[in-house]
Amino acid sequence: MFKSAGSLFFAFAVALAMPVPAKAARLESAFRSGDFPRSVKSVGPAAERGDARAQAYLGFMYQYGRGVPQNYRLAYYWYRRGAEQGNAAAQHQLGLLYDKGQGTPTDHVLAHMWLSLAAAATKGAEHEDNVRLRNAVASKMSLGQLSDAQSLAVSWVPKRER
Repeated sequence: MFKSAGSLFFAFAVALAMPVPAKAARLESAFRSGDFPRSVKSVGPAAERGDARAQAYLGFMYQYGRGVPQNYRLAYYWYRRGAEQGNAAAQHQLGLLYDKGQGTPTDHVLAHMWLSLAAAATKGAEHEDNVRLRNAVASKMSLGQLSDAQSLAVSWVPKRER
């Protein structure tokens, strides 16, 4: 998918680079600076307060060990919180964790569901990437599993944190 950690970071940052309020712009500035130990000081508290974008950033930081020790279980935790609120980048990454069994047991039904939701929420190259990955997961599934995944995606409703 990506050839280097630098291109992965760039792609993730682009995925999260949508028009944002000033508070979120500060998060992005800290994250994009590449000074991850400094950025975790602003991203972490925002994620704890329920900011889905910050949760996706923090998941990324834990998944790849940027500014924090690499920890797939914590990456899963933060991606899950952001994904449940409807953050497409978190949904994409969570789908990949389920597919690879990183931080959680492998579950192709849930991988397909989260990648489907990410595909529905994105456009252009991001959409195509999510569709391609979702279809790759589908190739590992039975028809019953595929039906279950599609049903879960159709009935999914975002949950706002309080």
